[in-house]
Amino acid sequence: MGVAVTSQNVPNVLTVLRILMVPVLVAALLRETPNGDVLAACVFALASVTDYADGYLARRHDTISTFGKLMDPIADKLLILAALLALVSLQRVEAWVAVVILGREFAVTATRMAVAQQGVVVSAAMWGKVKTCVQVACVFFLIAIDGSPAWLDLLVYATVGITLASGVDYFIGLRRMLREDDARKAAELA
Repeated sequence: MGVAVTSQNVPNVLTVLRILMVPVLVAALLRETPNGDVLAACVFALASVTDYADGYLARRHDTISTFGKLMDPIADKLLILAALLALVSLQRVEAWVAVVILGREFAVTATRMAVAQQGVVVSAAMWGKVKTCVQVACVFFLIAIDGSPAWLDLLVYATVGITLASGVDYFIGLRRMLREDDARKAAELA
């Protein structure tokens, strides 16, 4: 007996598919197979499209779920970080680049989870969305292009800069949000 796929759970199915694409992406990158880079680029592009599609469908059909809220960002991080680590191992990107991006992602995700336990939900801001788009483009080109043209090096540095800027923006916004929440609670007690 199978599980029926309905409009309510299509976004969650896409999130799970994105997670399942991660090992395929890594294997395509790291195994020396003919056209492995092309396969990896296609898998990465498809996984990136599912990220957009699941969010769009969940909002359009008003089927945002607890599973989706938790797993969608995890799936996004797994995809980017697995690709970056494989690219470091292939010496297509410097390790420090992956460490900066990885550090930002873990810091924001851990903080987001901690404040969520206190009932504070931090929505993705514009810098976070720009960061995601730039990271996806950067990783895609690092996968698809074996070599390091100057424009790709510039894209890598821009990605690091935008990643850091989005992290700073997140923590400034979080601090402001927590202050407002504290002020609201104090006003309710007064």
